[in-house]
Amino acid sequence: MKLTKRGEYALRTLIRLGIAERKGADVVSVSSLAESEKLPYKFLENILAELRQAGFVQSKRGKFGGVMLARPMKSIKMGEIVRQIDGKLAPIGCASETEYEKCSCPDEEHCGLRMLMIDVRNALAGILDRYTLEHVVEVTMRKEEREEKLKANSKVAKKTTTRHADPADGFLAALLTLSPAK
Repeated sequence: MKLTKRGEYALRTLIRLGIAERKGADVVSVSSLAESEKLPYKFLENILAELRQAGFVQSKRGKFGGVMLARPMKSIKMGEIVRQIDGKLAPIGCASETEYEKCSCPDEEHCGLRMLMIDVRNALAGILDRYTLEHVVEVTMRKEEREEKLKANSKVAKKTTTRHADPADGFLAALLTLSPAK
């Protein structure tokens, strides 16, 4: 599975809408969503139309209109969003539960590659279907709050080296290490 730009933008948008909801915003304008997430406006409009059709968001027309979540965050599984936007989670068609495709392997039942890719699919599905939008929004907000407190309490700026895609920056690592918000 490779998350497309469409899938990435849809997830980022839903997370941003969840954060806005937590902060008490009824609706968020499409232009402010596009600006805050640095997304192409027209592309975001198309993604929002698909998310609206799938029942993830709803829109409000008028001067103070925009979009908002259509369902409670706790009822939106991350895997549901990915499948809606990008389709199957399996890296190859013969390992997919939802969009199975016959492969060219002469012995699919005993194919080591297929077995490995089924495990990859199961690992992805296990994570994406375990966590809801509410979980991701909560962890995101706690991490932002924690970093804001650290910056406020820090008198001397410390030079740090950052690794790209550091395992310590992952969702599960953050979920385990961040203390609950007080």
